[in-house]
Parts: sequence; structure tokens; C-alpha cells
Amino acid sequence: MEDINQLVTIRKEKLKDLYDQGINPYPYGFDRTHQTGDIKKEFDTLEGQNVAVAGRIMAVRKMGKASFCHIQDMQGRIQLYIARDKIGEERYTLFKGLDIGDFIGVTGLVKKTKTGEISVFADSMTLLSKSIRPLPIAKEKEEDGKKIIYDQFSDKELRYRQRYVDLVVNPHVREVFVKRSRIITAMRDFLNKNDFLEVETPVLQPIYGGAAARPFKTHHNALDMTLYLRIANELYLKRLIVGGFDRVYEFAKDFRNEGIDRFHNPEFTQVELYAAYKDYNWLMDFVEQMFNYIANEVNGSPKIHFNGHEIDLTPPWPRLPILEAIQKYTGKDVSSLDENVLKKTAGELNVEVTPDMGVGKIVDEIFGEYVEPHLIQPVFITDHPVEMSPLAKKHRNNPRLVERFEPIIGGKEIGNAFSELNDPIDQRARFEAQMQLRARGDEEAQVLDEDFLRAIEYGMPPTAGLGVGIDRLTMLMTNQPSIRDVLFFPHMRPEK
Repeated sequence: MEDINQLVTIRKEKLKDLYDQGINPYPYGFDRTHQTGDIKKEFDTLEGQNVAVAGRIMAVRKMGKASFCHIQDMQGRIQLYIARDKIGEERYTLFKGLDIGDFIGVTGLVKKTKTGEISVFADSMTLLSKSIRPLPIAKEKEEDGKKIIYDQFSDKELRYRQRYVDLVVNPHVREVFVKRSRIITAMRDFLNKNDFLEVETPVLQPIYGGAAARPFKTHHNALDMTLYLRIANELYLKRLIVGGFDRVYEFAKDFRNEGIDRFHNPEFTQVELYAAYKDYNWLMDFVEQMFNYIANEVNGSPKIHFNGHEIDLTPPWPRLPILEAIQKYTGKDVSSLDENVLKKTAGELNVEVTPDMGVGKIVDEIFGEYVEPHLIQPVFITDHPVEMSPLAKKHRNNPRLVERFEPIIGGKEIGNAFSELNDPIDQRARFEAQMQLRARGDEEAQVLDEDFLRAIEYGMPPTAGLGVGIDRLTMLMTNQPSIRDVLFFPHMRPEK
């Protein structure tokens, strides 16, 4: 820590010297004509042409009358040849005083060096931003003929806390976030092509709902009322279906006051979509087509690699009822859905059960422990117990179940979908059952929303609804092991 402070002090002294010389180390802009990747791609056209490039100094070899450095921009790196007789004594002296991490702008000719490296031969150089904190640049050396890299910025916690540094010194990390953006673009494109309308709904809500989760709450001073950060946007989107929009979707930031692990972050992104006059059978076909479309758009193939597995997203995907899946992987028949039987079965399987858990929670725990990790290739897990899904329509062939499915890929749930419950009498009864679970101590049970009930009392058409976790989908498409690897700024404990 002392060494860093000494280096910062030295750079601050350099900064003061620049001001004393009348040099502005933080000018207002630079007219860049090309990025580094464009110059390399278009070298045959640009060779011998003048260009203006800008970026951060990442490597430098300072010599007497001429020096080399590499600058980095969004597209990558390129070498600059800086000669004293071309940019002048004053500018060359300035350049030799610069540090790795500083931003510069250069104009000059595009040419290859004697070693064949595409470079820009500078005829002018401008300091664009002075860095006063040194970057943790990795160093290389050879030992016994092998290249050894040391002083890497590789500490996971530090990388998550200082993502801005991670992105600079580990450029491959940027590709994950570029791909994340392309995933969202591809999904939005697919939905728009299928006549869905993108909408926005409230983040601050007087009653939270649409999922089983604990909320964050805040206080609105002017209205003197408690408000909650949304845990889902489902109930508002279904209000829009009531209002006459046939197909709607929203990319939403949702917030759940829960633990943090490889697959959970308190703030996360999901897309929810609703299609009037459709059911969960139609929606399963739609989902597998959408995921296949995204994979082809983003990766150029329906086959992706995740956690050491090659996964093929080509439709159709198998469909497996959840109770059959539990029997297949545990040998236990839980189809009676009797709470006492389920608790006994959970005990036999060493699945922890607490007094507040009802039928739905117990089934979910057994499934998560014994079934989900085995589901690597895409599969729809269907037909959940009614207690698990208070917003889903009862199964047309079995009233103890609902018409629900979860797409499971790579051993983890990627989404959740229903034939949406549109019977206001049944919906009220389900909410009341959830309130009974809350009375037993289940803090994640859903609360009764009178305005939503009033909305569907006006009439809601048959509707299919889906939520997809964008963070988990990005993990899958980019082969990342943790949700923190696909979030620019994941939540962390306070620094000591």
C-alpha cells in the first residue's frame, strides 16, 4: 500500500509540473477518425493515409530520439511510433514524461514497421488525460523457456469491486458484456418481430407481488407512505393485458432482499412478456424458438458451451412434469402432494424442511437438491403443484397442479412461465392461501393485491406469461461460472 501511495505522490507531482508549464492535462476533446480495430481491418486501404487515434497507454519503450508505445481503445491495441524529429522537441519531452495509464491522441500515417507490425507513425501527440493512480499491469518473464505472467489483476473480489480496472487490464472481460448487450438486442428483436410491444411499469410499488420473495422497502416523504422496490413486474403487465394490449414485454430491474451466491444478486435483470389468447403449450414452443434465435444471433450456432458441457438449444426440447422428474431422480413418489408424506420424504432424502414450509416449498427444495443439477441439456419442467404457483391457472387435467413450466439449462432454472390465472375468484382464494403461509412465518409468500384483483374482475383474456433471468441467460451464453461475472457492478460487502 505504501508503494502505491508513493507512486501516486510522484504522479501528482508530474501533474503539478504540467500545470506549471501551462499544459492542460485534461483537455475537452479530440477529433478521432479511426479506432484501432478499424485500422487493422482496413490496413490495405489506409496504408499511407493520415489517421487520428486515441487511447490509453498500456505499454511503452522510451528511447533517445524515437520511442514506441501501445495504446488501447474499445477495439483493442495498436502500436504508435513517436519520433522527436516528427512531433518536435517539446512534445517529445512531454511524451517521455508520460506514464502507463495516461490517455493520448495521435495523428499520423498508417504504416508497418520493419518487423511487420501495423502502426501509426505520429506527426502530432496530445495528452488527453493524466492518470495519477498506476494500473496493475501484468508483467512477463521467461523461466526455463516458459513464459511466466505475474502481478496479474486476478483477485476476484478486487476485480468485482474495481470493475473499471478489470475492464482496462483484462480486455477479454469486456467481451462478456458486449455479448450481454447483444443477447438483449437479439431478444428484443425477436419479440418485436413477433408483435410484442415494449412497455415500462413502476419500480416503486405500494404493494409488491408477482414472485415469492422478500422486498426492499423505502418511504415516500411527500405522500407519507411505504413503498417497495419491485420484486417482479408481472401484476402490472397483466393489468395492461386487461387494458387491451395483446402482447407486451419489459426488460426490468428487479430487487429481492435475499442472499448472494453464484446465481443470486439482490438487484437483477429479467424480461417478462405476456401474450393474450395463448397458453403455456404455445409459450414452450415460443421460448425454444427464441432461445435458439438468440444463440444463433450471438454465437452463430445453436450450440453453446457451459461449465464443461456442450449444450444444444435446437428445438424441440423435451417436456418433463416436475413430479415425474422427482421420482425419476430420487425413486420417491410424491404425487399424493400430502404435506406429511412430503416432509417424511424430505427427511429420508436429507433435505432440510422448516415448519413454515408448505407443499410447494418442500417440492421445490427436493427438486432443487436432487433433480435440477442433472438437467444439463434444455428441458421444460412442467405441471407444478398449485401451492407453488399462486398466479398460474389450474391444470386442465388435474386441479392439484398448475399449467406452469420452467426452462432448465445447464443445471439451472433460466425462466418461469404460466398459463396465467384469470379467474378472479380463484385468484383471491390463492392470495388468501398465501396469506395463511405468511401467518405461518413464510416471509416470501405473496401478499394480497386488491387493485390487481379488481383489474382482473373487469376481465382478462386467456394469457401466457414468461419471465427470463437475463443475468443467468448471459452466464449460460458466455460460459461464466458466477452471476458476478456478468454484472458490471455486483453487490459486495463494504470494504474494510
